[in-house]
Amino acid sequence: METTLHQPDAGPAVPRSEGRLAVDPGHDLHLERHGTAGACPTVFLHGGPGAGLSHACLKGFDLSRHDLVLFDQRGAGRSRPSAGLDGNTTAALIADLERIRTHLGFEDWMVAGGSWGSCLALAYAQAHPDRVRALRLHGIFLGRPEEIRWWFHGIAAVFPDEWDRFAAHVPVEERGDLLAAYHRRLTGPDMAVRQAAARALRTFSARTQTLEPDEAHVARLLDGPERYLPVARLFAHYCVNGFFLPQGGLLAGIDRIRHIPAEILQGRYDMVTPMISAWDLHKAWPEAGFQVVTLANHTASPAMIAAQRAATARLLERTHPHAPH
Repeated sequence: METTLHQPDAGPAVPRSEGRLAVDPGHDLHLERHGTAGACPTVFLHGGPGAGLSHACLKGFDLSRHDLVLFDQRGAGRSRPSAGLDGNTTAALIADLERIRTHLGFEDWMVAGGSWGSCLALAYAQAHPDRVRALRLHGIFLGRPEEIRWWFHGIAAVFPDEWDRFAAHVPVEERGDLLAAYHRRLTGPDMAVRQAAARALRTFSARTQTLEPDEAHVARLLDGPERYLPVARLFAHYCVNGFFLPQGGLLAGIDRIRHIPAEILQGRYDMVTPMISAWDLHKAWPEAGFQVVTLANHTASPAMIAAQRAATARLLERTHPHAPH
C-alpha cells in the first residue's frame, strides 16, 4: 500500500494515512487509517454493498482508543474498478479483509459494521473467528430472501408514495419482480440505461433511510453517477446472488462465533433493515449484547451514535481493559 501522511492536527475526518492495496488481479482498494497508532486495532465495514466508506462512522468511536481502518470494498468509492462486478463476492471481500489485516500487521482486530457491513462482519467472523476480538453490529442485515423481498416490495407498506415512483421506472409487466427488472438494466450494455436505473434505485433508497425527511441526505447520495451507480449495481448483483451466503445463512454459523464479545444495536424504526433480523440474531445469540435504539431509522441518528460509542466502550472494557481512556 502506498501511503500518504497527513498532519495530525488536520481534523478527525482527515486520515492519519491513506493509500491503496492491490488484491486480486483487477481489483485495487482504497484504505484509510484514523484514530491512534498503537490503540485497539479496529476495522469498520461500510454498507451497500457498494456504498463506499463514510467519515460519518467516525462519530461512533472514541478515536483516542482505536487504530481505526476504513476502506472502500471492491467496486465501491475510490476502489477500482468502480462498480466492477467480476470477482466481487462475499468470499472475495472476506479474503480482502484478511489481506488488509496481515498487511497492517494486526494479529486480530475489533470488527464493526452496519447494514450490509453487519452481514459482512458476521460472515468474516464465521470464516476467521480467531482473528476477531470483538464485534459491534448495527442495522442488522442477514442477507435472507425475505429481507431482499422486503426492500424491493414490502417496504411499499410504509412508503407507498416512494415505492410507486421506484416501480414506475419499469413497465407494469415487470413490477412483480423489481429486483430482476432493475438488475437487467443495471448490468446491461447501455450506460445511459444503467445510470437512469441507478439513480431511480438510489433515490428510493435515500428517501426510506431517515427518521424524518432529509433532502440534504438525498442530495449527497445522488451527487453524480460516481456516487449512485456503484451502490446500485453492486446491491442488485449481491441481491440476485443471495449475497453469496452458504446454505442456511449466517444464523446457522452462530456457534462458531458465540464466544466472541459482541454488541448488537438496532433502530426500532429502521425501514431498510427491519428489526426482525436483529431480533432473530439476538434470539440465536443471546450471549451478545442487544439494544434497541428507539429514535432511529437506518441512518446514524444522534441516539444511534451515542449507542454505538457506549457499545464500543463496553467492548473495549472486555477486550482491551488497560487501554487509556
